[in-house]
Amino acid sequence: MDNKQLTKKQKEFFEYISDYYHEHDIWPTYREIAEQFGFKSPNSVTQNLQALVKKGVLIKSEDNEYSLAEENDENSRNIDEGIPVRGIIAAGLLQEAVEANLGVITLKHLFPKIDKMYALRVSGYSMREAGVMDGDFVLLMDDDVKDGDIGAVLFNGETSLKRIYYGPNGLRLEPANDSYKDIFIEPDIFEEVKILGKYIGHVNRSGIYREKPN
Repeated sequence: MDNKQLTKKQKEFFEYISDYYHEHDIWPTYREIAEQFGFKSPNSVTQNLQALVKKGVLIKSEDNEYSLAEENDENSRNIDEGIPVRGIIAAGLLQEAVEANLGVITLKHLFPKIDKMYALRVSGYSMREAGVMDGDFVLLMDDDVKDGDIGAVLFNGETSLKRIYYGPNGLRLEPANDSYKDIFIEPDIFEEVKILGKYIGHVNRSGIYREKPN
């Protein structure tokens, strides 16, 4: 696709998210994009992304993930194959190097229950003291969230990642940042609170981080 087919504003939008992606290896958050272009609503971000998909410079997968069309070359490396294990190294006395093809390390090795996991992109700093920062990918598991666990909550169309405490009338959502206050949810009989998942770690450019002990 020739970028000349993009409007001036679309070019500016595409160049910003493309440059950000190449520099940080992740997409900017909706809030970062909105602040960059002065959008008042996340819907404006969505509309611009959809326009770039229609123009063919972005590709949207079935999982609602975006990628640059230029990076979907059939000759590109398939990182889903895993990390190759090329041999054995001693962790005691020196010994002869052993080189062999011992297979690969995949996400299944790192997360045995990966079939119950999914990720969400974090927006905000309310969980900073738990190590979770704006732009990180938080890892959630479809599992029971016990009192005091960190989890994702959905209520009235809004979501939040907080430490969850159960009370007689609802939930208390505790942030990990003194700049934020606790959130109290006391739904009435017609309202539903949904626990989306239990926090088990997060991912950013620095690596993979497991949940810290409570």
